[in-house]
Amino acid sequence: MNRKKIYLVRHGQTDFNLKGVVQGSGIDAPINENGRKQAAAFFEAYKSTPFDQVYYTGLKRTKQSIQSFLDLGIPAISTTDLNEISWGDYEGLPMTNEENQYYLHMLEQWQLGNLDYCIAGGESPNIVAKRMQRGIDAILEGPGKTILVCMHGRAMRIFLSLIMKQDLCHMDMFEHKNLCLYLIEEKEDGSFELLKRNDTAHLRELG
Repeated sequence: MNRKKIYLVRHGQTDFNLKGVVQGSGIDAPINENGRKQAAAFFEAYKSTPFDQVYYTGLKRTKQSIQSFLDLGIPAISTTDLNEISWGDYEGLPMTNEENQYYLHMLEQWQLGNLDYCIAGGESPNIVAKRMQRGIDAILEGPGKTILVCMHGRAMRIFLSLIMKQDLCHMDMFEHKNLCLYLIEEKEDGSFELLKRNDTAHLRELG
């Protein structure tokens, strides 16, 4: 059995992250200078890991974050199935107090199990989960054993909930920072074990 070991990372910092502006799948922002430093630090720490395959989303900030691995010639696939959730009408807007209250209300709805609830013009967790499951299936059925996946914060929470067989209403248990690492390994029974959670040890020298 070709059991997978998946190194799942969030993209490096963007100016939108720095300014507290909502991104989502509709904002194709590049990583900033700090994000490039984070990407370089992650590469330095994991460049010797024998990755067989790399996956990243349809948004440039994920590709930029793992570009050094692509430069090594590792086979790579870009897929929009792993894209960030759409935040609809709120994408590109700063998180004001009023909008933050709306966001907190939405999170509360999700935690209560109302997973069809979505921000105005955006996607619900259930909608994202359908395409995310396609992305997961492609990774599990695809080539290679040691896999690098770069994606987005909310999308990571949904990805991890699905692959770890957790109810989506508990997805906020999977905290994340820019260029953090989740390391998960497939067991003999096909379930996954979480070996590292929101790990940023490779970023320690950046402060």
